[in-house]
Amino acid sequence: MTRQWMGTWVVAATTVLLSANVWGADLYKLSVGTPEIQSAGPLAFGPDGILLIGDTKGAAIVAIQTGDKSGSPATARYAIDDLGGKIAAAIKADASALAVRDLAVNPLSGNVYVSLSVAGKPGLVRVNADGQIQQVSLQNVPFSRTALPNAPEDQAGPRGNPRDSSITDIAWVDGQVIVSGTSSAKSPTNLRALSFPFSEANEGASLEIYHAAHAKTEDNARIRTFVPFVIDGKPNLLAGFVCTPLVQFPLDGLTPGEKLKGKTVAELGNRNQPLDMIVYKKDGQTYLLLSNSARGVMKISTADIEKNQGLTTPVSGGGTAGQPYDTIGSLTGVEQLDKLNDEYAVVLIKDGSLLNLKSVALP
Repeated sequence: MTRQWMGTWVVAATTVLLSANVWGADLYKLSVGTPEIQSAGPLAFGPDGILLIGDTKGAAIVAIQTGDKSGSPATARYAIDDLGGKIAAAIKADASALAVRDLAVNPLSGNVYVSLSVAGKPGLVRVNADGQIQQVSLQNVPFSRTALPNAPEDQAGPRGNPRDSSITDIAWVDGQVIVSGTSSAKSPTNLRALSFPFSEANEGASLEIYHAAHAKTEDNARIRTFVPFVIDGKPNLLAGFVCTPLVQFPLDGLTPGEKLKGKTVAELGNRNQPLDMIVYKKDGQTYLLLSNSARGVMKISTADIEKNQGLTTPVSGGGTAGQPYDTIGSLTGVEQLDKLNDEYAVVLIKDGSLLNLKSVALP
């Protein structure tokens, strides 16, 4: 974080100050300082209160020790209307210049962390179940940062700025940080595994999928959201792409500089963008909950996914195939979601011009 960014937020009424007493023992021996950050985008939690922040503008991953290590996620519930307006009031910002980028639930406390853009500057707040909103300061915190070496150019073009997709999702998997996004390579869709604490980032692997709705193999489609998932005892990712294939990637095949071919286990309909996804268990079965731009919230079964041979033939007319799913009609306008506990999720719902933060029972 630059000093200019700090100057933007020094007026905040309430700030979470991550002092040494709050941090407690830092298991990862992170350096204490003020990380450089140009934007705050995708969020995810690792262990021990560590928050991962995707800086798409800076093409970097920043991890901070929040010190937020206790609470009651099992009993936390949320019902906050006009979250954007309440955040703007808490940090004394213009609500019209504020945009919510992502949210993540701290599994140790049940608190919700929200990444922001305010007049083009990055921001981060913590929302407690009692409705209290606090700015999270990034000044003098334990942190680790790594820049992505082959990010796309930061320049607006006819299809937008490709740097905005340098990081599309992140997750902590078995002591590593998995990052999806795009690169400057000829095959731009990218997936990489980074060691932690961070060292120099690798170039990642390019990806190839069969897109049944397009009836062709593609290596330029972008992962929009993914979840770690164990299949036959091995770590995999289940990733959602635009228009809307669901693709399985084995993490043991992820090699920097090479191409990783995925297996398309479902086609969930065209003219749609997946927004966010979680994995959960219900009545002894494991499901994915996927929010979409045009096709609602889907409860996707993972039953017998290890036997799924993958789609290899076209699916036309906006049809679907592969792993079965149900659309949850009671959930509309869901833009972001994260698992709160074994029975509830936290969702960010767009209602007209408002964003409402709520906890909902897992369907």
